[in-house]
Amino acid sequence: MINKLRRPHPLCQSLKGWSSLGFLALLCGCAATRPAANARHFDFRQDTFAYPNELVWEYHYDDQGKWISTRREPPPGYSLHCFVLARSAWQFFENARFDPQQPVGDETSYRRLIRRVMASSPRRILPEERKIVIPGYAGLRAFSAAQEPLLKAECGGAWQSYVQWSHWRMIFPFTRGEQQRVAKRLRSRVQKEGAVVVHLVRFPQLTINHGMLLYDCHETEKGLEFTAYDPNRPDQPAALLFDRENRTFLLAANDYFPGGRVDVYEVYAAR
Repeated sequence: MINKLRRPHPLCQSLKGWSSLGFLALLCGCAATRPAANARHFDFRQDTFAYPNELVWEYHYDDQGKWISTRREPPPGYSLHCFVLARSAWQFFENARFDPQQPVGDETSYRRLIRRVMASSPRRILPEERKIVIPGYAGLRAFSAAQEPLLKAECGGAWQSYVQWSHWRMIFPFTRGEQQRVAKRLRSRVQKEGAVVVHLVRFPQLTINHGMLLYDCHETEKGLEFTAYDPNRPDQPAALLFDRENRTFLLAANDYFPGGRVDVYEVYAAR
C-alpha cells in the first residue's frame, strides 16, 4: 500500500504549484494532425538528454514506514522540467537529424537550430530532406552533454510544465476500463509512431505527477511493459507496466516515488 506524502510533490516529482484549473481548461481543444511514422527507432543511448531533471525534494521512509520528503539543500539548479525534457526529446527525435561528420558549430548557430527544433511540431513530422540538421554530434545525448547550458536555456522554462493544457484531465476519475483503452492506444501509438509523451499522476494525493516519453512496448505474462525515457533518471530506461487483470498501470519504486499504481494519459496528443 502506498502511503501519502507528508506534503505534496513539486512538479515532476509532483507539480504542486498548479492551481488555475479554469485557465488550463481554456487551453484545451487545439486541433492537430496525426503524424506519419518515424523511419527509425528511438535509441535511448542517442535520443535522450545527458542531464537530469533534478529533484526539489529528497524522499525516504521514516521510522514509522511513512514515505516522507525533505527539501534538498542546496536547492537544485535545474528542476521542474520533466515535461519540457520529455517533449523536447520527442521534438528532436521527430524533426532533427544529427550529423557527426560535420564540424562542431558555434553557440549562435546552435541556438538558432535549437529554436527551430523547439518551434517544430512533433505531431507533424518533417520529411527526411527537411529535418533540422544538427552538426558535429551523433545524437541528442552527445549534443546535450557538450551544450548543456545552451539547451537548458532554449528548450523551455519550468512554466511550460505548469501551463500544460492537458492537466485538466487529472481532476476527473480514471476508470479501469478507460485505463485499459489508454494502454491499448499507447501500445499502438508507440509501435506505429516510435514515441509518445505521457503524464503519470495520482490525484488528489499527488504522490506522483510526472512526464515521461514511451518508446517501446512488449507483451508480458501479466500485460504490457512500456520502455520509457524518464527525465529524472537519464542513466537508464524506465519501465511502465500495465497489469491486464487489474487494468492498472504500475511504476516501480525509485528515488522520487514509493512504487505502485499510477494513472496515465497521453499529452501533446494528435486528435
